[in-house]
Amino acid sequence: MQRRNAFIWLSLALVTCGLYLPALWNDFVNYDDPAYVTSNAHVQSGLSWQNAHWAFLTGEASNWHPLTWISHMADCQIYGLRAGGHHLTNVLLHVANTLLLFALLRQMTGATWRSAAAAALFAWHPLRVESVAWVAERKDVLSAFFWLLTMIAYVRYANESKVQGPRSKVFYTLSLACFALGLMAKPMLVTLPFVLLLVDYWPLGRISNFRFEISNRRASGWLLLEKVPFFLLAVVSSAVTFFVQKRGGAVSSLNVLTIGQRLANALVSYFRYVGKLLWPVNLSVLYPHPRSWPVWLIIAAGVFLAGVSVAVILAARRKPYLAVGWFWFVGCLVPVIGLVQVGVQSMADRYSYVPGIGLLIMICWGVPELSRSPGSQRIVSAGCVTALVLCMLATFFQIQYWKNSLTLFGHAVEVTSNNYLAYNNLGFFLDHDGKMDEAMTNYQKSIAINPNYEEAQNNMGYVLAEKGRHAEAVNYYLAALRIQPGLAEAHNNLGNALAELGKSDEALAEYQRTLELKPDHADAHNNIGIALAMRGRFDEAVLHLKEAIRLRPSYASAHSNLGNAFAVQHKLDEAAREYQIALALKPDDAQAHNNLGNVLSEQGRLDDAAKQYTRALELKADNPEANYNLGMVLLQQGKRDEALKHFQEALRLRPSYAEAQRQIAALSK
Repeated sequence: MQRRNAFIWLSLALVTCGLYLPALWNDFVNYDDPAYVTSNAHVQSGLSWQNAHWAFLTGEASNWHPLTWISHMADCQIYGLRAGGHHLTNVLLHVANTLLLFALLRQMTGATWRSAAAAALFAWHPLRVESVAWVAERKDVLSAFFWLLTMIAYVRYANESKVQGPRSKVFYTLSLACFALGLMAKPMLVTLPFVLLLVDYWPLGRISNFRFEISNRRASGWLLLEKVPFFLLAVVSSAVTFFVQKRGGAVSSLNVLTIGQRLANALVSYFRYVGKLLWPVNLSVLYPHPRSWPVWLIIAAGVFLAGVSVAVILAARRKPYLAVGWFWFVGCLVPVIGLVQVGVQSMADRYSYVPGIGLLIMICWGVPELSRSPGSQRIVSAGCVTALVLCMLATFFQIQYWKNSLTLFGHAVEVTSNNYLAYNNLGFFLDHDGKMDEAMTNYQKSIAINPNYEEAQNNMGYVLAEKGRHAEAVNYYLAALRIQPGLAEAHNNLGNALAELGKSDEALAEYQRTLELKPDHADAHNNIGIALAMRGRFDEAVLHLKEAIRLRPSYASAHSNLGNAFAVQHKLDEAAREYQIALALKPDDAQAHNNLGNVLSEQGRLDDAAKQYTRALELKADNPEANYNLGMVLLQQGKRDEALKHFQEALRLRPSYAEAQRQIAALSK
């Protein structure tokens, strides 16, 4: 018995870990990962009391889940921005969840092999990939970890209560504490008290039948009373979550999706979730909401949902696991089924992480009931092994799609239709990969599908600005802001375009608006710093540039700009330090080398200055200023012929360069 159990534990852990190991070589993706990690200054600066305080008070990403934020901070503290480390944490949590699920099911039912089969299907099913291979979905695996701990502690409490054990209160308190922690990882756990009532019926046997006819009225009252603290926590979490999501603009109003459209999508989504579990093909990071479904499909889905519900209730006396599994699945999906529409998706693979356990209970306890003879048992066993192998193969290939944003969203546009978000994110990746024309093509497809998608409008403006077409870019930024006036990034980008068009006052107003919407926007602080410095308001400029650096310590451009502000104020040591930091972060910045050379020259360190100018010219040979500056240093060193060559090159590159002309004239006498 012990050997068998050890084999199961080890097999579940090793196979699950090995199966998801390729995820460690995947990159971050440009969907939610920036908000949670790669562009989040609080998370990137790691664990601190200040950041923990922020985690508990923020509504960032339109959610309240402080424990999730803290887990990301811990990862950054340990791994920095190395994506593999963040993926490793997700994989380890998923392995832990697999083992906890096995422990829970075996603890509740005593059925070792069925529990092992359910845990294996849970772990190796391709629907799990999204929750595990997506760094931003840490909240899924982390909240499930506490969900399972809550249930394990609750089962121990229930068993101790039967024999009036002295530790029952300890396990009850532990269960409630784990539930609270789970809610702080992801509020989807609000349905857990309902699931506790289900397991009271089966397999714990604390309820005599599915109609809750409890033989002892006192026991009946106690079963409900003991759940009150759980339900109170769930209500508070639901209220906080709704407030945060509403304030963040994530909740769609009835003007966008009517009640009828939401109910229709909910019915169809239940049907689709079952379909994806049984036949997991064409999985996508996003399934766009179609707004309307064919009437025949809505009716079929409704009949299916009602038919299964009635069937499992009628079979509850003989096969209680069917009712428990089905209503576990149906109930757990209620918060994300679209009745309160959050986001643009019609459904999501990640939402099935915990609800799917209910369907696995139905399968793993129901299928063996069909095998009465040794021959049929062998068929069922072979079928189970085949299903597990197929799941593993599908999961292995599904993980490959999560390699980066290109593979992820390229796959999404292949397996879904009218996926404007996928086209937008695909364009975003291509733009950052230097493929601006391909990026524009994808942005145009996104806008053609949904002209009211503000992110695509903003991104289209950005790529036009990169091409120097700033006037056209302004039109797209304004379009994005008409759709979503609170889009901070569009305000910042609009400010940049206006600055390029010489409209500095309007640009400064846009940067200030950006900070009103998002006070920790590092780029806006940097841009305001530049704008103020150009107005001669250097003390104010320095404050903003320092704030940009505080928010993003690796911000090379802000360090360089701060060096410029210090240099103008003749704070040469401070300026040199900032340039050196900028060059440590970005060694190929020719302008920073030139500017550092200016400071060193002013300090009388001519040899060091000459090295910086020379390096600037190695990086950008057609730089007239660096040629002129190097010529001046060489002249001071008595190297007249070499100086003359650089003055002549500066004049060739810029025929109107008066200072170079004067130096050439002086040397020619």
